[in-house]
Amino acid sequence: MSYWKSVVLVLLGACSYGILPIFVKFSYDSGFNVGQVSGVQIFFGFCMLWLLQLTRHGFTRVNRRQWGSLLAVGLTMGLTSVFYYYSLQYVSASLAIVLLFQFTWIGILIEAIAIKRFPTKDKLVSVIFLLMGTLLAADLSGLHMDSISYLGLISGGFSAITYALFIFFSGKIATELNSLLRTAIILTGGILVIFLVFPPQFFYDGSLWNGLLMWGLLLALFGAVIPTLFFAMGVPSIGSGTATILGAAELPTAILMSGLVLQETVSFLQWMGVVLIIIGIGLPEMVQWRRLKKGA
Repeated sequence: MSYWKSVVLVLLGACSYGILPIFVKFSYDSGFNVGQVSGVQIFFGFCMLWLLQLTRHGFTRVNRRQWGSLLAVGLTMGLTSVFYYYSLQYVSASLAIVLLFQFTWIGILIEAIAIKRFPTKDKLVSVIFLLMGTLLAADLSGLHMDSISYLGLISGGFSAITYALFIFFSGKIATELNSLLRTAIILTGGILVIFLVFPPQFFYDGSLWNGLLMWGLLLALFGAVIPTLFFAMGVPSIGSGTATILGAAELPTAILMSGLVLQETVSFLQWMGVVLIIIGIGLPEMVQWRRLKKGA
């Protein structure tokens, strides 16, 4: 797959995550709780991916090593959701998103350790723009330091680590398998974690037939199928460091959607944060484009 096609796929995957909070908000407004929403999201995503895999490729031979490694990737994805939801119980949503978005520099650090090479200047500058943009876009103006929970900070920090690991391993593990199969197995690992923390009570409590089914399909599409599949397709071709930077597109998308769809007020500083994040995302790609142009 070409470099630029992979970039577009990872960007679309990140934007899909940014659209997800809209449907989460609507689900909560409909009376459903965290366990129901997170459980139905991963369950329908799991079903969709395995259905696509079986109808398009049938039963494909996968050895134990491939199964085990991809399930482990799924664990990082599931743990990201668990840690993030826990952080939301103890700290504000704005602080939780700032903590989660530490995955940008953590992902760059993980890649540098893995390839034993110091990050390029454009990536370092990009991370600075991303962190500054995240602080502005998350709107921490009403935050009181004396009310911050250490448990919330720790949970949010772990969500950043597991998300960075998810992006890193998405481009490294069992890349010889087709992307649909890899994604289906990854979601199998994710569903094990989510169902362990949030038992799937929606199977028998009647909520599935009282509106949760519709939200579940949308949550699965934008929160499990599209991002996980597109990351599995795109990350191997561009590397986890670049993918981590592109993943920051999630926050500008979420802010844009909250303003357009939810009619929430977005301040000038938040829009400035969005601009800084976009600059941070675009900087390494501009450098790469110039490199490719010179080499042509």
